[in-house]
Amino acid sequence: MSVARQVVVEADGGSRGNPGPAGYGAVVIDPATGEPLAEAAEYIGVATNNVAEYRGLIAGLAAAKALFPDAGDALRVHVRMDSKLVVEQMSGRWKIKHPDMKPLAARAAAILPSASVTYEWIPRAQNKHADRLANEAMDAGRDGRQWEASASTAALDSPTAAPAPSGSAASGSPAPAPSGSPAADALFPRPEDAAEPVAEPADAHSAPRQSAGTPQTGWGSAPDLGAPATLLLLRHGETALTPEKRFSGSGGTDPELSAVGRGQAERAAEHFAALGTVQEIVSSPLRRCRETAAVVAARLRLGVRIDEGLRETDFGAWEGLTFAEVRERYADDLTAWLASPDTAPTGGGESFSEVADRVAATRDRLVAGSTGRTVLLVTHVTPIKTFVRLALGAPPEALFRMELSAASVSEVAYYADGNASVRLLNDASHLR
Repeated sequence: MSVARQVVVEADGGSRGNPGPAGYGAVVIDPATGEPLAEAAEYIGVATNNVAEYRGLIAGLAAAKALFPDAGDALRVHVRMDSKLVVEQMSGRWKIKHPDMKPLAARAAAILPSASVTYEWIPRAQNKHADRLANEAMDAGRDGRQWEASASTAALDSPTAAPAPSGSAASGSPAPAPSGSPAADALFPRPEDAAEPVAEPADAHSAPRQSAGTPQTGWGSAPDLGAPATLLLLRHGETALTPEKRFSGSGGTDPELSAVGRGQAERAAEHFAALGTVQEIVSSPLRRCRETAAVVAARLRLGVRIDEGLRETDFGAWEGLTFAEVRERYADDLTAWLASPDTAPTGGGESFSEVADRVAATRDRLVAGSTGRTVLLVTHVTPIKTFVRLALGAPPEALFRMELSAASVSEVAYYADGNASVRLLNDASHLR
């Protein structure tokens, strides 16, 4: 018979913006000694607090299983988290209706048998170790680094855990908590000691934790999140460079609309007039966008506000060149650019990471003042793809897997709980 193994998993996740740059942290603890046995943390890009918290749970359960690969059903894990949402949903007391949460909950449930895992909600002050790990991961992502266990100081914030062994995130197999010990009984209650489940309304959610100074928002007990802030993303019409597929950013080339592009702007204007939903128009400062926006604004009888955050990427020395020409002249630089979002084009251009930071800040400004409103943004390929990528929580390489036609329309809705919904991508039906 296998010897019972008992461990505690504390997990947490956070998002600086909700959605915003996010990370998770998890620690596996020996319940008898309080010793950290393994740590896990990761920067996961743009995500909500709830997604990050679930990712922390998944990492913690996986780390516990990895510590005792031969334990099988004898492994018992007690999860402690300050996310009421995750604890109640994984305990089966709250239904999971949000589409982003269902696959994450399924992943967590598949790691260990359900009878092997128990869940407990704890106040945030008692979850300092995992919280510190999540913040270390977010700090690393902000600085363009990978989180490293050897540099972690998260255990210093834990009120009960002993410091982890130097230079190691795991310290081998711990001794199981002795049966009947106070620590084991407190963390792994016997069935007769378990409290009767408290009924909760279906799909109730706790407010997601946000960065300091950010108003708390969330579903709470209200079933209706209200009308979202809706951003319609219109790519400008064609210029002379568009059909030739030349790099046309904000680093020197600022072409006007071609005759075809002006016709596309007119048809887009008719489309938005028929929709009757646009309440504000915001444009990139570049000429091709301002001209497209002016045509739409005249048809809708609205003004146009310019926002520098909507400008196209600065492609440096590649401006005006085709992809083939860049490959011929700057082969090594192009290869590096395609491989990393942190690499800028030749000659002091702008990296996709820098563009993402700029677009995220612009998005936050626009969404904050647009609840229940529809705003038309007239902008460029990279900003539009970045809006969509961030809304999906997709990795940077997703930029190369989207196509946007001239004068196409995409749409993203942003809800009060911090979640986003991509409703439309590259719709050019109004041009036919």
